[in-house]
Amino acid sequence: MTADRSEQTDRVSTGIPGLDRVLAGGLPSNRMYLVEGAPGSGKTTLGLQFLREGIQRGERVLYVTLSETRSELAAVAASHGWDLDQMAIHELSAPDKNSLGPDEQYTFFHPSEVELGETTKAMMADVENVNPSRVVFDSLSEVRLLAREPLRYRRQILGLKHFFVSRNCCTVLLLDDLTSQDGDLQLQSLAHGVIALEQMAPEYGAERRRLRIVKLRGVRFQGGFHDCLLATGGLRVFPRLVAAESRSGATHETASTGLAELDRLTGGGLDRGTSTLFIGPAGAGKSAISTHIAVTAAARGERVIMYLFEEGVATFRRRAAGLGSNVEPHIESGHLTLLQVDPAELSPGEFADRIRSAVDRDHVSVVVIDSLNGFLNSMPEKRFLLAQLHELFMFLRQRGVLAISVVAQHGVIGAMQAPIDLSYLADNVILLRFFEAGGTVRQAISVLKKRSGMHERTIRELRLEPGRVSVGEPLTQFQGVLTGVPKYTGASATAPPSPQ
Repeated sequence: MTADRSEQTDRVSTGIPGLDRVLAGGLPSNRMYLVEGAPGSGKTTLGLQFLREGIQRGERVLYVTLSETRSELAAVAASHGWDLDQMAIHELSAPDKNSLGPDEQYTFFHPSEVELGETTKAMMADVENVNPSRVVFDSLSEVRLLAREPLRYRRQILGLKHFFVSRNCCTVLLLDDLTSQDGDLQLQSLAHGVIALEQMAPEYGAERRRLRIVKLRGVRFQGGFHDCLLATGGLRVFPRLVAAESRSGATHETASTGLAELDRLTGGGLDRGTSTLFIGPAGAGKSAISTHIAVTAAARGERVIMYLFEEGVATFRRRAAGLGSNVEPHIESGHLTLLQVDPAELSPGEFADRIRSAVDRDHVSVVVIDSLNGFLNSMPEKRFLLAQLHELFMFLRQRGVLAISVVAQHGVIGAMQAPIDLSYLADNVILLRFFEAGGTVRQAISVLKKRSGMHERTIRELRLEPGRVSVGEPLTQFQGVLTGVPKYTGASATAPPSPQ
């Protein structure tokens, strides 16, 4: 959404990493906003971060708590390592100490006609006394209960809006826990903007949170859902990756894989700004080749990052060393970074944000994802995996990054199937297979697709031996290698050549 005056509007930083980027700079100042979400979605933390940002900028702030006590609010802040010493807090929730006595059988909110007026008057008086530039009301469910009727509730919120607009020096967040649906759409129509927080519980793994800007009048913002993380230190937002916003003038040159025969097979090597997919059964050599390419790039002085979904870092180091790819000096020099990823604890948005930060901040030029099967398992809605990967691959392509992904197919020999068809997304597709010949299990490698140029149409033997990875000559004396059970068609039909 874009408006002509969007770039001229004064913005207020929310203090939440990533959210200002979604808002294209922050919230327009001196307006009233609605932050809605079910209990536990992170509204209170968002409100506290918003006020803490104001304190760091030397502003006066006010937190009006209608449902929590001061001590409960302080406990939330302490869980993030914060203190509330410089934050003005007005507590309106505590009933009188005799309110539960025999003469006080009415609830705290009865009679509503009296208490609503007193509550509103107290809130306005506190704003006048503190004169804040930022205010958070937590939460509106109590005001809704006091109003009792949707029309009276709307009038009360409209009165608050006019009160703050007349001051023209205060940005207000109204927190709503969605405990009642009465009048919620009316409230959205009154607010200048609406931020919706959601919490989801997958069948396995940690809960997932996401955020959406429902509306923001007259200014630009990034729509859609954005993954969030609520952890010690506050709320973090991971803006949805939009490749169209990441165009750059990166050059696309060819990089050697470090294996002469594989370079010939791929038509000279792999081009920067392309995505390469290694696909085949488990153990066929996909990770071994991608590791060799990564170490070769690190030895050239490039920055390389590898995301390991299925393999521990210690296991990876031992396996790489056993195949002649010594990663230790490159890790120590900072040219190679290994990150183990737990798909049950990481949202796709956070993963994409990590890659974006590595490319833009750390100038990484080679990204290896081993494997996309693990990334698939991190998706709560797997039907959107292709859209996520399309944006990710497009972003890396426009940044001139060499992206390498590994996909394990189901099965070992014979007919095999990938968990999801990604071949059309990748610029290069390299297939690996097991095949049996002469009473031994061998491995074969072939390039099925290369968008950026010509490549060999041959099938070569891949050898994983102690201390080295190598690619042999084309298997011209075999037919049916990719089926797993080839037929030897050489000079001696009974003695196929042994691997060298």
